[in-house]
Amino acid sequence: MSINTERDLEANLQIGPTDNGMVRIFVEAKGVEIPMDFEPDEADEIAEEIRAAASALRGAASKR
Repeated sequence: MSINTERDLEANLQIGPTDNGMVRIFVEAKGVEIPMDFEPDEADEIAEEIRAAASALRGAASKR
């Protein structure tokens, strides 16, 4: 499976701070729970990657 492989799967996504000073991305789908904890600097890097991906798509859409 790759990032471009489509799946018909619903998932719940929650993002927030933990009591331990981490940023948690919590994914729940079909009874599976995946908690992913990141240092604040790592979370900033992930947010930048998400913004860059969204910006790239907006740029590609405007060229059509």
